[in-house]
Amino acid sequence: MYFPVAGIEVNPLVPPLVAFVISLFTSMGGVSGAFLLLPFQVSVLGFTSPAVSSTNQLFNIVAIPSGVYRYIKEGRMVWPLTWVVIIGTLPGVLAGAIVRVKYLPDPKNFKFFAGLVLLYIGIKLLNDLVFKKKKGDTPSIEERFQQQHKKQARTDQPGSPAAVAGLSRVTVRQWTPTRIVYEFCGETITVNGVGLMALSLIVGLVGGVYGIGGGSIIAPFFVSFFGLPVYTVAGAALMGTFVTSVAGVAFYQLLAPHYPGMVIAPDWLLGFLFGIGGFAGMYCGARLQKFVPAGFIKWILVACLLFTASTYIWSFFF
Repeated sequence: MYFPVAGIEVNPLVPPLVAFVISLFTSMGGVSGAFLLLPFQVSVLGFTSPAVSSTNQLFNIVAIPSGVYRYIKEGRMVWPLTWVVIIGTLPGVLAGAIVRVKYLPDPKNFKFFAGLVLLYIGIKLLNDLVFKKKKGDTPSIEERFQQQHKKQARTDQPGSPAAVAGLSRVTVRQWTPTRIVYEFCGETITVNGVGLMALSLIVGLVGGVYGIGGGSIIAPFFVSFFGLPVYTVAGAALMGTFVTSVAGVAFYQLLAPHYPGMVIAPDWLLGFLFGIGGFAGMYCGARLQKFVPAGFIKWILVACLLFTASTYIWSFFF
């Protein structure tokens, strides 16, 4: 099947299948999977125009709602975190779209930039995993939650499903412009609102250029720098990515008439095909998140990130 906007020909079953597999794993950590779909589109499919960024964000719009629905249903959507992400990243995403069109239209430069972003995320995740391994025998909140969840799930007592559901629910205790406090798995977690806002602004700029909405960057930051459990940040990161992706697609569409010699607007058909697969993958990933160790998901992400980053950076110089 030929996609005229992207200028590529591919079997229509390939995009949804690839998106399903990627989103199944990444959605467990609050990442839509767009950061891996972009190198697939650029390197495998040969979609190299600036429209690949807006198409990637279109994938987010179609795919994310199913995962967000599951996190809301299970009571693990931390709405204060969600709004901080949206307010911080939205201006950055719009600015990033301009940078992408004006200063990074060349595929070679764009791939180098993407490689640096992926390399940084990969090294950060790898460092966190190694540090966690050396830290000792003290289990994290994530580990305690999963241990309790598995223990409850194995019991034959009536009502155990309700106890399991109670473990996974988040209760917000305080929400001010400078402070967010919520409870999860019997612990009180306090977050600096100003720090989250500043980080979100930077992430939005990078995410706008890369066409990922910023979720794949901000979710690891939530876990690594702010010490938030991955089970509580996934929904907020995905929801923030969804809203900023809507703004990003709209902005790229508005910019398109001003750059008649450049393909900027998304390939709607290709984006929807990716989105359909992502929709199914994110729902399954959000549903299965409680049963999969966070460390396992992060190791998969590290391997994909470092491999893609090294390939892009190597191709820039050689």
